[in-house]
Amino acid sequence: MIPMSSCPPYICPSSYNLSHTSLTQLHYLSIRSKQATMSRTALLFALSVILPALMVSAGRPTRNPFIVKGKVYCDTCRAGFETSATTYIPGAKVRVECKDRKSMQLVYSKEGTADSTGTYSILVTEDHKDQLCDAMLVSSPQHDCATASPGRDRARVILTGYNGMASNNRFVNAMGFTKERALSGCAEVLKQYQEDDE
Repeated sequence: MIPMSSCPPYICPSSYNLSHTSLTQLHYLSIRSKQATMSRTALLFALSVILPALMVSAGRPTRNPFIVKGKVYCDTCRAGFETSATTYIPGAKVRVECKDRKSMQLVYSKEGTADSTGTYSILVTEDHKDQLCDAMLVSSPQHDCATASPGRDRARVILTGYNGMASNNRFVNAMGFTKERALSGCAEVLKQYQEDDE
């Protein structure tokens, strides 16, 4: 019997063709394997470049954290602003949110709770240079003073070190909830403010 390796095509063409087909298949599989390896390499490279870029867009870590500070009050006279009868709300929940300036998609969020004096302090460890950030009311533990006052429910806060501000403390305008019913002495309190305007 003639060995397959030395068999010319005119003697055993079927064996030769089978051998030729096998070589073609091996060549094809080799190319496919190289393509798969290249695809995996490209995917890993893309992930190593894109993921860090996405993390940077959310905020850049800063050496000295920002401290967002403010107070949450109860508008006991339903005046729409703080008065001498205003009280402050321990346990009120506040959130700092930052959105992308172009897409307005939320990229950062952190909550804080007011202390016994109604003062909250939220630590922000990232620089949000290209973003719009606000402090906003979330909830009040006082059931009769749990409706956020229109126009006093959020306040803009600048969370970047690239604005010339020396301090990392960010003081936010006081935000307030409105009491369901005004206190009995509020007429006198509001009268004082009217007299001051005159």
